[in-house]
Amino acid sequence: MVILLDAMGGDNAPDANIKGAINAINKLDSSTEILLVGNEEVINNRIKELYGKDKISDISDRIKIHHTTETIEMEDTPTVAIKHKKDSSMVVGFNLLKQGQGDVFISAGNSGALLTGATLLVGRIKGIDRPALAGILPAHKSQLLLMDCGSNTNCKPINLLQFAQMASIYLKNTFGIEKPAIGLLNIGTEETKGNELTKESYDLLKEKSEELDINFIGNIEGRDAFSGKVHAIVTDGFTGNIFLKTTEGVGKLVKVSLTESLKKNLLSKICSIPCLPAIKRFSKKMDYKIYGGALFLGVKKPVVKAHGSSDEKLFEYTVIQAEQFVKNKAVEKMTEEFLKQKEQNNN
Repeated sequence: MVILLDAMGGDNAPDANIKGAINAINKLDSSTEILLVGNEEVINNRIKELYGKDKISDISDRIKIHHTTETIEMEDTPTVAIKHKKDSSMVVGFNLLKQGQGDVFISAGNSGALLTGATLLVGRIKGIDRPALAGILPAHKSQLLLMDCGSNTNCKPINLLQFAQMASIYLKNTFGIEKPAIGLLNIGTEETKGNELTKESYDLLKEKSEELDINFIGNIEGRDAFSGKVHAIVTDGFTGNIFLKTTEGVGKLVKVSLTESLKKNLLSKICSIPCLPAIKRFSKKMDYKIYGGALFLGVKKPVVKAHGSSDEKLFEYTVIQAEQFVKNKAVEKMTEEFLKQKEQNNN
């Protein structure tokens, strides 16, 4: 297996990307390699500065570099960048993936360019109008899949229906959940609540759920999303991205507030000692970094969007997560299910 990693994408590139790859390599299967896509001179100069080695192969023979000369910047217009920066780390990474020279592509770069490139260069699975980012968040005794968490800011009801289909297929095949509960993110649980999009999406999901084998349980309010009663929530990418970042912010606030409370005085420090194992478990569960990036469901090959602000720890977890995506054959199973559905509709 070859994991393609955009070495030049993200706020902390290339240092965090390089460190994350090096930290992850020995936690992957011995046959798995990482191909850093980016400027070879820049990468090796950072290797010398960070590790005192002349080149990255001196650290691991399973990490290689594919040289590129351009970088898509955060302020670049997505479509223009994909079309004109043909030797950028992102475009080259997509082409390597499409040509079968890699099994999964990871980037923390320009989100719009990543989604445009994935759709235009890699291509959509037949039957899917709009691919979507599937983010994983912690929930009570389980995990929560958020569809869409940032790729489609303007959606139609058919898009949310397909998000629910993709979430259901993904959860069944990757996590072994027989009938994953799918909810529609809304401001209330009643059928009549919400804006035009959510009300029409509710009606469509209710009508098509049995036919498409979706276990649709109705509207879900944000406060109930983490209860463990729902496995995935679907929404448009604008709302989903706000929900995702708000959740991450609250998680950080809870961790900081808890730490400050426990260190407030000597008595609180002493009393916290017996609770340290439980506190560490809680801290780990609330750390969004361990959940890695978001898989871009709906495209023909595995593409993973890492956080733009990814540090070395998040890159490490995202690389490990990407290997699992490939092993689980998430994309192949998604393609099979939509092909099967198409054939059934034609009969």
